[in-house]
Amino acid sequence: MPPSMKPQEPPTRSRNRWPVLVGCGLACCLVMWFGAGKFFLAPQPILVGVLHSQTGPIAVSEQAMIDAERLAFEEINAAGGLLGRPIKWIVADGASDWPTFAREADRLIHEEDVTVLFGCWTSASRKSVLPVLEKSDHLLIYPMAYEGLESCPNVIYTGAAPNQQITPAVQWCQSALNARRFFLLGSDYIWPHCVNAIISDQLMGLGVEKVAEKYVPFGSTDLNSYVQEIVDTQPDVILCSVVGDSAIAFFRELREAGISPDDIPVISFAIAEDELRSTNHTDMVGHYAAWNYFQSIDSEENRQFVSAFKTRYGADRVTSDVIAAAYNSVYLWANAVRESGNTDVQQVRNALRQQSLNAPEGIIAVDPSTQHTWRPVYIGRIKEDAQFDIVWSSNVSVRPVPYPITRSKTSWDTFVRELNRRWGGWANTGTTQPEETPEND
Repeated sequence: MPPSMKPQEPPTRSRNRWPVLVGCGLACCLVMWFGAGKFFLAPQPILVGVLHSQTGPIAVSEQAMIDAERLAFEEINAAGGLLGRPIKWIVADGASDWPTFAREADRLIHEEDVTVLFGCWTSASRKSVLPVLEKSDHLLIYPMAYEGLESCPNVIYTGAAPNQQITPAVQWCQSALNARRFFLLGSDYIWPHCVNAIISDQLMGLGVEKVAEKYVPFGSTDLNSYVQEIVDTQPDVILCSVVGDSAIAFFRELREAGISPDDIPVISFAIAEDELRSTNHTDMVGHYAAWNYFQSIDSEENRQFVSAFKTRYGADRVTSDVIAAAYNSVYLWANAVRESGNTDVQQVRNALRQQSLNAPEGIIAVDPSTQHTWRPVYIGRIKEDAQFDIVWSSNVSVRPVPYPITRSKTSWDTFVRELNRRWGGWANTGTTQPEETPEND
C-alpha cells in the first residue's frame, strides 16, 4: 500500500489537549458564575430587632428611641454597612404592655431570626423579656436609665444605673436645695418601687425625712389626690418617678394647685426634652431632671449628633438622654460586630464588654464585669424653650454600680422577687399601697 494510503494515527498531543480545554472551560464558567454573584447578587442583610412601644401610654417616650436607632442604622449603612453587609431592622410594637413585649421578643428571635434586640423602656417590659432572652441565650441592648438590682448575661445596659442618676440627685437636693423633707412619688410598677427603696435607704443615711411614698396606677391621669397630699404635707422637694402620660398630668395638676418650683421643686427621673417638646411644658418650667445627657451639652460631638438628628427628622425635633443612649447602643454593638468579625450572638456579646465610644455626652464605656455602661451624670433645670440649663455635672464618666451598697445583693434580689410575687408580675394592678420596705441586712 502506498504510504499515502496508510491510516493516520491522530497526534498524541491533540488527544491530550481536549480534557485540558474542557477543564479550562468549566473553570471559566465557575469564575464567571461566582463573579456574577459577587457583583450582581446583593449580600444578605444583618437582621436586628427593635422592640419599643408605638402605642399606649409609654409611646410618647419610646417612639423617639426608635428614631434614634434608625438614624444610627442608616448612618452605618450609608458608610458601607457591617462586614460588607447592610443592616435591616425589624420594628415590633410592645404596645406599653408587658406580655406583649415578651411575645414580640420571642417572635423577633425565633421567627424573624434577628441577631440582637434593641429595646424596652420600662423595667416591667425588660423583666418580661428576660426569660425569653435566657431561654434562647440571646442578646438585648437596653438603652434606658433604670433601678439596677439586676445583672443578666443576656443584657447590655447602656442607660444609667442608680448611682449614675438617682443617688447623685438626692445628694444634690440636700446640698444645693437644702432639702430635708422628701416626698417620693412614682408609677406603680417595678422601677419606681426599686428607685424609692434605694432613695429611702439613702435618706435614712443622710438623716433626713421621707414625708411620704406614694404610687400612681400605671397610665392613670388622675393625680389630684396625690397633689393634694403634697399641698397638705409641704415637703421641701418631690422625687418623681412617674412615667408617660401620668407624668404630664402630674405637672399640670401641680401647677393648677398653685405649687411652683420656687415653692416645692420636682426632681424628675423620667421627663426629658422629648416629653417637653410634645406637651405644654409651661407646667414644668423651673423644675429639674437628672440624666446622663442633655441636648444643651456644649461639645463638638453633641453638636454633630443634634445636627444629624434634626436633619433626619426635622428642625423641631430634639434629642434627649434615651435618644442618645439608643443611638450609642447601635454604635457600641456595631463596633463589637466589626471586632468579632461575625454576628454570632455569644461572640458579639463578649466583644461588647470591651467597647467604648466618644459619645455626645462624653466618653462612655461598657464595664466588663457588670455589662453596664460608664456615663457622666447631669442635673438640669427646665427652661421656657423646653431645654435644660445644666446646673450640676459629674464632669467625668461614673462607674456603674447596679447594686447599691446599702443592702447586700441577696437582700436586693429578695426585695425584687417579693414585689413580683406579691403582684403576680412586674406591675401592681391592684389599688393597695406598698408594704413597708424590708430592713437592710
